[in-house]
Amino acid sequence: MTNSPEQAAGPAIILVEPQLGENIGMVARAMANFGLGELRLINPRDGWPSEKARAAASRADHVIDAIKLYDDLPSAIADLNFVFATTARERDGFKPVRGPVEAGRSLRARTRDGLKTGILFGRERFGLYNDEVGLADEIVTFPVDPAFSSLNIAQAVLLMSYEWMKSGLEKETDTNFSTPEMLPATKEQLHGLFAHLEAALEARGYFRPAAKKPKMVDNLRAVLTRAGFAEPELKVLRGVVASLDYFSPKEPRGAGYPERKAKADRAAHPSEDGDDADTLPPVCGKGLDND
Repeated sequence: MTNSPEQAAGPAIILVEPQLGENIGMVARAMANFGLGELRLINPRDGWPSEKARAAASRADHVIDAIKLYDDLPSAIADLNFVFATTARERDGFKPVRGPVEAGRSLRARTRDGLKTGILFGRERFGLYNDEVGLADEIVTFPVDPAFSSLNIAQAVLLMSYEWMKSGLEKETDTNFSTPEMLPATKEQLHGLFAHLEAALEARGYFRPAAKKPKMVDNLRAVLTRAGFAEPELKVLRGVVASLDYFSPKEPRGAGYPERKAKADRAAHPSEDGDDADTLPPVCGKGLDND
């Protein structure tokens, strides 16, 4: 998946005094998952560079290699036009408070206007100080359980990175891949399955007592019709029925050409000159199950 210009110019992720290299690496990985590449560190406790961070980044080396170091928060956000501060605690003040969905859309709109944005994340142990939150334009908080509101820093970055990516989709329910398109089965194909299954069940004495057979057949067809099968799905089911119908422990697959299969083929493909033998598939040939 290639980055669009908007993704490349996405919000900078700013970690204030992160403690563990492993957490920095997991933040880089979360960013890479959702198209973000600019990570800024303010006074990482264990110094930089960090091999633990690179290992935890799980091949998000482009994020690790581009990390910028800063001595303080004002210098880390000096070139930005708009900054969100993440916090799980209620703060005194007059700053607007957004949820992650609204914050992601706000960042996307500002990026489209050519503004540079960033998101502040605090220390693993206690987050951001009040004066650090005061340097941000707005607050973003997550709808967590108030009784257990602390998030791992990589989890918090992952949530905001996800909302950033989602805000750029044509529809927020889009995904990078979808269910393959399959043509619905024709009624002829569906009726072929009905006939095959009915014949297989009849051969094994399923319809008992005989007087109930019409109702039992109706029930089977109602179940199979409701599913709305696609053509490839019907082929799978025909193969399953064929394997159960024509083969057995006494005549396993690969042991020969079952007589019931031969009769079914002669009925389905009678030769024009009456010589049925020439129309039969070779013994042990491929494709017997799905014929």
